[in-house]
Amino acid sequence: MKLHDLHVLMTVAQAGSMNKAATLLNTTQPAVSRSIAELEHTLGVRLLDRYQHGVAPTAYGRALLDRCATAFDELRQGVKNIEHLADPTAGEVRIGATAALDAGFVPAVVDRLSRRHPRIIFHVVGEDSEALHRELHERNLDFLIVRKSPAADDERLNFETLFSDTYVVAAGLQHPSSRRRRITLAELADECWAMPLPGSTAASIAREAFRASGVDFPRAPVFARPEARMNLVTTGRFLSIFSELRLFLTQSPMKVLPVELPTAPVPSGIVTLKNRTLSPVAQLFIDAARQIAKPLAKKI
Repeated sequence: MKLHDLHVLMTVAQAGSMNKAATLLNTTQPAVSRSIAELEHTLGVRLLDRYQHGVAPTAYGRALLDRCATAFDELRQGVKNIEHLADPTAGEVRIGATAALDAGFVPAVVDRLSRRHPRIIFHVVGEDSEALHRELHERNLDFLIVRKSPAADDERLNFETLFSDTYVVAAGLQHPSSRRRRITLAELADECWAMPLPGSTAASIAREAFRASGVDFPRAPVFARPEARMNLVTTGRFLSIFSELRLFLTQSPMKVLPVELPTAPVPSGIVTLKNRTLSPVAQLFIDAARQIAKPLAKKI
């Protein structure tokens, strides 16, 4: 098999037709058809089903395409390694991170590493966990820094815990509750709340906490992202629920109230593909993440 023919197969599968693939490859449709035919002849199986308006991979084609992605990724990593050997302080790294970590922890790692190695180029992709895991499997990202989720249990992945995060109730320094030494969540139900956006992890934790406390979920006048809620809380009028990591990294002028939330700590860490060779620059980032995570693991 020729690498060129495998590249043609990958392009055809992504484009969905021979003609579109020929345009993308800047070649002719007969040349594309010839490459596919040679692959099918070599393997003795049909790789593509032909339809009137395009093509789709067969089961044999999908099996080969999975390995093609791995092979070409390893070649790319090999080129990156060679570049690193020539200049160990330069290169690119592609990191996927969910919103909670993209807003605090990942920028802290980028800041430290960019100061030491200013020629490294960082691509930070912020998406939901499902989209990030899909991008990792497709090898569009080097690794993820995310909270542990059921997706991390995939046998094709490694999850390395960096620290475990908890959620807390926070008030502004001028809020009357900030001076209380003992207080329950039920006592705060009638306060003015700025709640996390529906569908977020923090929102689920908030609803479960109020349910476990035996009170109705507050009729909050505000539902917003963490940054906006922080600004509201610091006015001294609002209460909210935050990740303790976010409060630690932002150092906002707020008081964590002595309220116990019925939630277990949430592990956050690095997700990588098993048996995938990471570039030296990606490994530099992971090493820096471990260093920054050590004091966090002790303080939160």
